Amino acid sequence: MRLPLYIAGRYLFAKKSHNVINIISAISAAGMAIGTAALILILSVFNGFNGIIEKNLSSVEADLRIVPSEGKTFIPEGPAFDWLYDAPQAGSLSSIVADKVFISYEGKQSVVNAKGVDEVYEEEMGLALRNGDLRLAVVSSDLAWKLGINPKFLSPIRVWYPDRTGYISPSNPAASLHTADIYATKVMDIPHSSEAGADGTIILPIGVMRSLTGYYKEVSAVEIRYADGLSPRAARLFTKDLRKQLGDGFRVQDRYMQDESLYKMMRYEKAAIFLILLFVVIIISLNIFGSLSMLMIEKHDDIATLQAMGADDGLIRRIFILEGWLISLLGMAVGVVVGVGLALLQQHFGLVKMPGNFVVDAYPVVLKLSDVLISASGVALIGLLVALAPAMRPRS
Repeated sequence: MRLPLYIAGRYLFAKKSHNVINIISAISAAGMAIGTAALILILSVFNGFNGIIEKNLSSVEADLRIVPSEGKTFIPEGPAFDWLYDAPQAGSLSSIVADKVFISYEGKQSVVNAKGVDEVYEEEMGLALRNGDLRLAVVSSDLAWKLGINPKFLSPIRVWYPDRTGYISPSNPAASLHTADIYATKVMDIPHSSEAGADGTIILPIGVMRSLTGYYKEVSAVEIRYADGLSPRAARLFTKDLRKQLGDGFRVQDRYMQDESLYKMMRYEKAAIFLILLFVVIIISLNIFGSLSMLMIEKHDDIATLQAMGADDGLIRRIFILEGWLISLLGMAVGVVVGVGLALLQQHFGLVKMPGNFVVDAYPVVLKLSDVLISASGVALIGLLVALAPAMRPRS
């Protein structure tokens, strides 16, 4: 391998008799460099936006969520919950009663997700849903926009929920509905608050939800937030132990499982972007095919000399395969340096600003070693495959 690599290196940097080969080789290397840098930069920007989404999710979601495997509610009692209440890994536990409700506000109606929360949840989230006899609620931004809800207005939001145990009279259905009036105290950005059959979310005191639904002992979920300073490994072990304690009757959802569709979509989008950019690199790398084919024609005399000295066809093929691959690797190396450098500059100094009013001033960038390695490996593999094509063709 040392002899083919030595000759290929000499061919790479030696001046060719036809200047067009030098130009095509330089264009090929530059194209591979630009493609590699673009891969690293765009994937890093994608990581940055994903980080913003995950940060927003973490502000409203618990680290773990216990829900029943079957049915809508359960009573949080028994040895497993006694073990949970004493577990030092659980910093706080919140009881949740949630269901879809019908609301009306100043003549506008909608079906929404209602989440009744206890005082522990309010304290963790910095909410204040109690003001004397006044019952308050936090409204998701999508719902507030749709119904025109403004915390500054004094109009109440009327919540309707059917009596789940009573008989609904065909002549007077409204008599079989539980109602409650609440007042919006805050509009909050709750990511992906809209689900099938619902147009947003309201967060209200658990007492209001209990009176509406009739679930006075039952809960829809128990949300757990880790104790401060809990390491990722300790969190994983605690989650594993909790699932074992609860058994098959409950599901313990981590952040990924609570928004599984969102996280899957984010991964698929990143994979799609990577494949699209990789396809662009493939098109750019076709220049190497032309450059290598012309170089093989130019070096016809050198090939004849090597054959006269005893070189077989395999050695000659390896020379030109390595020649084409070196062009790709040279461009890839330059692209990695440029891409990593620009990503780090943007990550630490925010040189490119975001247009308009956004949650961040500059384009968010998070550079990950895995993205750099995957990008470099993909470009190197494409370069090798493209170099194989002309070198493996039978020579006339």
